[in-house]
Amino acid sequence: MADSVWAAAADVTTAPVIPNPPTADTPSGTTTLPKDRFLDRELSWIQFNERVMELAEDPGVPLLERARFCAIVTSNLDEFFMVRVAGLRRRIATGIAVRAASGLLPRQLHAQVLEAAHRLQERQAAWYRDTLLPALREEEIEVLTWSQISDSERADVSRFFRTRVFPVLTPLAVDPSHPFPYISGLSLNLAVLVRNPETETEMFARVKVPPLLPRFVLLDGQRFLPLEELIAAHLSDLFAGMEIVEHQTFRVTRNEDLEVEEDEAENLLDALERELTRRRFGPPVRLEVVDTIGDHMLELITGEVGVNEREVFRLPAPLDLRALNDVVALERDDLKYPRFVPRTSRELSEQETSSPIDVLDVMRERDILLHHPYHSFSTSVQRFLEQAAQDPHVLAIKQTLYRTSGDSPIVDALIEAAENGKQVLAIVEIKARFDEENNILWARKLEEAGVHVVYGVVGLKTHCKLSMVVRDDGDALRRYCHIGTGNYHPRTARVYEDFGLLTASASIGEDVANLFNYLSGYSAQRQYANLLVSPHSVRSGLVAAIEHEAANARAGKRARIRLKCNAIVDEEVIDALYRASQAGVHVELMVRGICALRPGVPGVSENIRVRSVLGRFLEHSRVFEFLNDGEPQVWIGSADVMHRNLDRRVEVLVRIKNAGHIRRMQAYLDRAFSESVAAWWLDEVGVWTRRVAGADGTPLSDLQELTISLR
Repeated sequence: MADSVWAAAADVTTAPVIPNPPTADTPSGTTTLPKDRFLDRELSWIQFNERVMELAEDPGVPLLERARFCAIVTSNLDEFFMVRVAGLRRRIATGIAVRAASGLLPRQLHAQVLEAAHRLQERQAAWYRDTLLPALREEEIEVLTWSQISDSERADVSRFFRTRVFPVLTPLAVDPSHPFPYISGLSLNLAVLVRNPETETEMFARVKVPPLLPRFVLLDGQRFLPLEELIAAHLSDLFAGMEIVEHQTFRVTRNEDLEVEEDEAENLLDALERELTRRRFGPPVRLEVVDTIGDHMLELITGEVGVNEREVFRLPAPLDLRALNDVVALERDDLKYPRFVPRTSRELSEQETSSPIDVLDVMRERDILLHHPYHSFSTSVQRFLEQAAQDPHVLAIKQTLYRTSGDSPIVDALIEAAENGKQVLAIVEIKARFDEENNILWARKLEEAGVHVVYGVVGLKTHCKLSMVVRDDGDALRRYCHIGTGNYHPRTARVYEDFGLLTASASIGEDVANLFNYLSGYSAQRQYANLLVSPHSVRSGLVAAIEHEAANARAGKRARIRLKCNAIVDEEVIDALYRASQAGVHVELMVRGICALRPGVPGVSENIRVRSVLGRFLEHSRVFEFLNDGEPQVWIGSADVMHRNLDRRVEVLVRIKNAGHIRRMQAYLDRAFSESVAAWWLDEVGVWTRRVAGADGTPLSDLQELTISLR
């Protein structure tokens, strides 16, 4: 392993940017790394959701925010099963017995994942029943069952059922002439056992809860009734003349990961649309049922759906706690985080007048470092593109789009620019997981407006966050660029923590222009002066920088590494960090989600500390800082330290050059890694422990609230 890492470091294509990169001949002075040095990524992902659940359980978090975190746990687990667990199941079915980096075989890992996920969902359901419902009731917010509502409420909601629900219900019988119906993924269903009073024959039927109706029906004010409760109370209307023997709710999760062979598809858009149609028929990976279900009905459902006993999750009603978002939507500011209004970056607002500042004018004077959501996205990135669309001197706009919305002002600005005669290129990633259909829709909207839409490089997802404006400034054509860590999505920019750089640097502009040519054409460009670009140079560049810090430490020079990302899984980068720790480098990692690195292992990683911060904003930025003996290098960008980001995606990291910006980034990292900030800490055996108070009991600071106060 060590030889391959050194070879990668020596092959880095951005040597001018990383001073004195190590070579294959550089002695490491380190010991052999143990085989059990990696934590399992799938189990780590479940642990991340356990941390989110801890926020739901935290009485110090506003009540409706706690409900929101509970709903997030359900959404996260749904996606985890649809993609990661589905992949495990597929490897088991095909007989692929390759061990994970953690040493577990697919069948072993699948069993552990199911057990851990089931435990988490049982914990979530118990908290919902025993803590959330009573706490909501104290605030005069109630989620009720049919037996708990009054007669007058029953009369009112029955009228709602007859006029709004009954017309869209379709009971499907199961008998020799009616096969068991297909159960779509994540749909909520009622399994109904009915008896013919004349023949005493029992029959099974399924009723799908309409997904486009509110899941929690608002009775009045702040009282809710689950839609499945309403339907269950009126089953006699659906099965007239029959006796209702039993009814239970259930939910199936299916494999919904897309597989599109791009090199075999003549038209990627058409191929993806066909695959989206097939997605609905993916094999099942989990069956959730209410814990009151009888053995006979459960046996019938499991047999027809095609899951084994371990994949059946018996849970208290209600299933699918994403429905709590209906409750969170209540206008109860007293039960939510205080309202937060992002500010315009001081670097843009220093010259703010009664009219909007010209972002391009400021960019000609200086680079602008943005930190969302603390800095407003609308008065910086959005305004940058809107002004470029209207500026008669702007000749072209090039943009990558991974996740956004069809009604986004970013999309509108690109359309306006095309209509104004500018050359507009949009690199649209239509394979962005679970946003494929939306992306297809607004990609076609862009094409219809005259925007040149391309779908990136065959075999790679385009995940980088880039925007480039070409303007005729009279004396010369100048490129204005934005490079960020987050998507061009105005709504998520209000809740995702991300960094971005607005710059008119000629050198960075040339790099970005060459990269766009690579994305839209046949350019073989792989070397960039200011960027690291995967799949060519992000891993090798990071490893080279890590090994350089190790070399500095061995030479008695100042060395430190601080990384902030969503996930760290890549074994090659982790091994480089282990060797840096062995060389004496102090390594700080802030990882929101998955971490496969074991910190604090004697002789291996005793100089590495790993923390995780979660809160009202989703920590999404990727930051890489290397002390470099007092001449620090700081990189920001779109890449997490994962195989997919480093091998199967186009990702970009940009080096921050402005000395003031480097100091700002270091000050932020100083706060983030401070002992006085609340966080979860990871230990060497893979256990995360939350620290919210110091040894003397003094409450620790919230990083996000601290950043709000200092912006």
